Amino acid sequence: MAKADPSDGTQTSCREAAQPTRLRRVSREELAQILTVHRLYLETNRGQGKRGNLAATDLAGHDFSDAVLRRMKLNHALLRSANLAGADLRQANLVGSDLEHACLMRADLGGARMSGANLEGAHLEGAVLVAADLEFAVMRKTVLRQARLRGADMSGVNLDDADLRDADLGEVNLRGASLRRTQLDRADLRAARLGGAFLSGATLRKADLRGAYLRVAWLDGADLSDADLRDAQGLVRAQLAAALYLTNARLPTALADGQ
Repeated sequence: MAKADPSDGTQTSCREAAQPTRLRRVSREELAQILTVHRLYLETNRGQGKRGNLAATDLAGHDFSDAVLRRMKLNHALLRSANLAGADLRQANLVGSDLEHACLMRADLGGARMSGANLEGAHLEGAVLVAADLEFAVMRKTVLRQARLRGADMSGVNLDDADLRDADLGEVNLRGASLRRTQLDRADLRAARLGGAFLSGATLRKADLRGAYLRVAWLDGADLSDADLRDAQGLVRAQLAAALYLTNARLPTALADGQ
């Protein structure tokens, strides 16, 4: 029976249907005022100021580097090619936002809501996304080297051709995610949930998959050289047979014989 593929058109059409038909535009002065009032809202623990609302706003190419945008409403905002390097986006609402090719290096997105967001080609090296909600986000060709994603919900996400080398993906939910040709070398995937995930052609050299859940995960053509799969759950010989390389991989005890 054919598996559902998160990279097909259904996901895209659902996201587009949720997008507002028109985007709001703000002047530089209005934007500066919104950010100032929002910062006061945070500094006074909601006693003064007002929570910033930039939902469905055209902010493409804007410089938000090192900005304090924690808890900001940015759902469905257009942030293509925006500079958000080092920005504080903890618990921000970025549902359905368009961050294609945006720079988010070292940004803190802990606990942010980003379901259905478009992060294709975005740069998130060293970013913090601990416990973020990225369900069904589009992250093709996204750079996430050394990013911290522990405990994030990435179910159904499309990470085809993404770079997740040295990333912390411990306890991440990647059920049904598409990770075709994704670079996961040296990634920490301990106790990650990868049931039904597509890892065809992915590189997982020296990746730590101890205790990961891999039932029905597709490993066709994957490179698992030196990977640690001890205590992995749901893994069967047929999956390993489809992998391209298993050189020096450490396997679950039940599968280690005849390696």
